[in-house]
Amino acid sequence: MRIEYNFQLDQVKVPRFSVEATEGIGKLFTLATLALNVLEVRERIELVFHGLNPEDPARKIEAFRRVLESSGAKWELAWEPGRGGSVPGSSSYYQWIALVRRG
Repeated sequence: MRIEYNFQLDQVKVPRFSVEATEGIGKLFTLATLALNVLEVRERIELVFHGLNPEDPARKIEAFRRVLESSGAKWELAWEPGRGGSVPGSSSYYQWIALVRRG
């Protein structure tokens, strides 16, 4: 199933994004550049990472962190973990995080 939509960034207070842990590294770089661009105009974004194994979200978050930290952005990012867990009756695991721009 594919869902397509559009919105203007000024229509949402806190932009939110999702990434599957099974996606390739290219999607992670795309998400990182999108996150950095949004953080130029918003102080906070929220992301949910999900996958089929309990360790998938954490591994993808760590790779995402390394990509973001290599950017040389002029501000620091605070990483705030949110809820994580599994979806009952499925083999899907997830972890929410918030990125907050400081400075």
